Amino acid sequence: MANNSLATKAAMQPHLFHSTPKPDVLGTRMPGIYGGLRRSYGSIAVKSTTRRRKQRMPKVLNHGDTITRSIELPNPNENAGTDLFRKKDLDYLRKNWRKMTSLNYWIIRDYHVLVSAVNVLEPDMQRLTNKQLQAKTKEFRCRLRDGETLDDIQAEAFAVVREAARRTLGMRHFDVQIIGGAVLHDGAIAEMKTGEGKTLVSTLAAYLNSLTGRGVHVVTVNDYLAQRDAEWMGRIHRFLGISVGLIQSSMGPEERKANYTCDITYSSNSEIGFDYLRDNLGQSKEHLVMRWPKPFNFAIVDEVDSVLIDDGRNPLLISGEAPSDAARFPVAAQVANLLVRDYHYNVELKENAVELTEEGIATAELALDTDDLWDERDPWARFVINALKAKEFYRRDVNYIVKDGQVQIINENAVLNGCSVEHSEYLSELLREWEIPHNVLNARPKYAAREAQIVAQAGRKGAITISTNMAGRGTDIILGGNHEMLAEEIIEDSLMCFMTKEAPNIDMDGAPLSQLGLAKVKLSPSSLGSLAKTVVTVKHVCQRDGEIWSYREAKSKISASLELSRSKDVNELESLAGGESSTFRLGPMIALAYLAVLKDCKVHCTKEGLEVKRLGGLHVIGTSLHESRRIDNQLRGRAGRQGDPGSTRFMISLQDDMFVKFNFNTEWAVNLISKVTSNENIPIEGDTIKNQLLGLQKSAEQYYFGLRKNLVEFDEVLEVQRKHVYDLRQSLLLDDTGICRQRIYQYMQAVMDEIVLRNVNSHKAPRYWNLRNLLDDFHAITERAFVDTFAGVSEETFAVSLEHFCRMHIQELDTFQIQNLPVPPDMFKGIHAKAFSFKRWLLLTSDGSVMSGKYQDNVNLLRKYFGDFLIASYIEAVRDSGYDNTYAQEVERAIALKALDSFWRDHLLNMNRLNTAVSVRGFGSRNPLEEYKIDGCRFFITMLGAARHQTVTSLLRYWLSPNGSLELAFAN
Repeated sequence: MANNSLATKAAMQPHLFHSTPKPDVLGTRMPGIYGGLRRSYGSIAVKSTTRRRKQRMPKVLNHGDTITRSIELPNPNENAGTDLFRKKDLDYLRKNWRKMTSLNYWIIRDYHVLVSAVNVLEPDMQRLTNKQLQAKTKEFRCRLRDGETLDDIQAEAFAVVREAARRTLGMRHFDVQIIGGAVLHDGAIAEMKTGEGKTLVSTLAAYLNSLTGRGVHVVTVNDYLAQRDAEWMGRIHRFLGISVGLIQSSMGPEERKANYTCDITYSSNSEIGFDYLRDNLGQSKEHLVMRWPKPFNFAIVDEVDSVLIDDGRNPLLISGEAPSDAARFPVAAQVANLLVRDYHYNVELKENAVELTEEGIATAELALDTDDLWDERDPWARFVINALKAKEFYRRDVNYIVKDGQVQIINENAVLNGCSVEHSEYLSELLREWEIPHNVLNARPKYAAREAQIVAQAGRKGAITISTNMAGRGTDIILGGNHEMLAEEIIEDSLMCFMTKEAPNIDMDGAPLSQLGLAKVKLSPSSLGSLAKTVVTVKHVCQRDGEIWSYREAKSKISASLELSRSKDVNELESLAGGESSTFRLGPMIALAYLAVLKDCKVHCTKEGLEVKRLGGLHVIGTSLHESRRIDNQLRGRAGRQGDPGSTRFMISLQDDMFVKFNFNTEWAVNLISKVTSNENIPIEGDTIKNQLLGLQKSAEQYYFGLRKNLVEFDEVLEVQRKHVYDLRQSLLLDDTGICRQRIYQYMQAVMDEIVLRNVNSHKAPRYWNLRNLLDDFHAITERAFVDTFAGVSEETFAVSLEHFCRMHIQELDTFQIQNLPVPPDMFKGIHAKAFSFKRWLLLTSDGSVMSGKYQDNVNLLRKYFGDFLIASYIEAVRDSGYDNTYAQEVERAIALKALDSFWRDHLLNMNRLNTAVSVRGFGSRNPLEEYKIDGCRFFITMLGAARHQTVTSLLRYWLSPNGSLELAFAN
């Protein structure tokens, strides 16, 4: 990608930073996955939850940067007859003045000591044998266990990784890449331009933090890049004895669990997000796949601007059972078709919102035969409004496509620039009519591997690629083509027809790459001979040995062989290819054929690349402007990469969505164009138009920045609640059985506290308490299981007993009883049970729930009496059921989890409604955010209380009813 950086934006906003010598770093929130601040660098972000090191400002690293020498000012008393500065120092200052006056320059200087230390260690590492170098990993881990920190071993660990990369990949970390690795380790922001080796940089911080054994995540934008990096960069880690895992969308739970336990795990951002959500929906600890109770330790995020800003706008959703009111959707869609824009409803394009008018409300209520669209007992408003949004904002082949009778949502970020899916298909159709060979990319995740191949060859002479801006992310366009991918295509084209009879699945693998119009690679006789021998071997294996592969199995076989060519030298491959078994020889033979073809492809691509550069390089045409200049710069950055020639041209229409959405005044442009020419095919250019468009984009950026800021502020409220619920849920799943049962007892005491406290008053005598209602509430919570037990207790008897009890000054805490009231079952036997009872009493008297008054102690004793009665009765019922303790505890977990999940879902819906409702309160001079915090907190406390109440009710119903079952327990 182009130079897309949060660091650059941060550096342009000095108000974001403190004036202290070491200011805090700007962070961006990633909803729902990594709580807290996310640190980002260029196309990589890093987050550590276990270390709080000194934070630095955003760093912008350029590949041309070297360790800058310091300038010493001479003593004015010496050489008084000469100039203060020598001429070369003045020249240096003149050339580097802008760089030296930036804060970023002085921050980068802090890392020079580390770079010097790594460089000093490099000769020592080069003298080590492979075994000695690999033994460093074990040495580092021992030193960490002995008390050293990651910072203590950082320089040596970086030197080890640099040497391992040189031996395994033939790549050596430059000084600027060492700085990049240090920035990542510090959890700060950094930016590196395209081609400066961000992927290689990530290995430094990933290796260092993997030594703790708590896991590292390397997160990319799709499965293809995750697999590529795990295989490519994973060679460094595996060489050093670090286990490397990979998460792919096709993997099952057991495979995911095994890969998450590795030292370093590569994954796409969506997969790691969905795994986190699924783990927080699991009903047993066997269903969890991540490292619980602390699944996140240190993460490096590739393409960070895309993941945290673009993809972050789209929530990760796991669909469940169809809701009971699902039938309302098609009805609401029919009503929406009856309503007329600007009469029945108004549209706000910028906010993507619709608002019903009085006429629209009346018409909708008439069509739905309801008196109130917002009636909670018969809610129709949200269905009608969502149907209107779908009608106005979602267009076929732009926001969604229909394929095989199914609707597939197109990620909004896939149509950010270049052209939309609709436009790309139209352009493709025109090119086909003109018989111009081309390839089309629409940034669909399941085609990521195929699109990477297309993008990699987009720099070949004569190649035409129609692409959305986000297609082929993470793959560089090399002028002349990527010789490695080109060689791989030649191998596949030569062998696949003999290895499998299956045709490729276009829906899964994408359309085949068009090579029409591109120069063919001229293979040498040795390459042709190697290919021919491999084809003969393939035929022999298929015919004689009966081997037959599916299309995907054949592709996998070739991929494994190509990986073999990268891990072994030619002599080893030739030795393996001389084996007796033809099946065993096949992999090495494919690898040898690939290496032979690779040499020819490299020569071809180098020659063609020079020709493309002579002709002007890659030319990029943009068909619209995006609201963000960052996205447009990504498209511009496709051309002229790494010093290559290239050009970019944007074609803008005044009817584009952005002009309509932001009410851009196009009248001046129309007048200007009419004065210049009446020919619509003549391009209109100039600084005036460019400045107007830039001003529009700046306004759009400011608007969306405000939206994101507002979203983060509101989401922080829900994030605190979400973390509490997820922690509670994991505690129910993972805590040992004793702790889980204690939590259930706490729930029972809390439920009885609510019943007691709403019926008593610590300032009044018991005869003024609402004791009848207290008993009725108690019978309701216990499903009237103790009606006979309390049958002889009238309200008068209850009051007299309590007043008599109030006059008694001394009571045994574990044996006390209230006169004329039933005695709780004697279930608190043994030191542990009595200790639990005493601890519960201490909590009752110190929690501040009871207002200070004459009868405060008596209220607390009444709370303990009913709590003891309920808990002891529950223990007795479980004991008498005949089930073993393990079964009883699993029932408790299941019921507690189901109750929490049910009320949490309802709470999220209520918070969503509250978010919409509080915006209106701004008209009353009240702060919507503060209103959201206050009401949200109240909703959350009520939700937790309702979940406890449901848990206790369900457990008592299960164990106290004659025909106890989970279905009966969950019944309302």
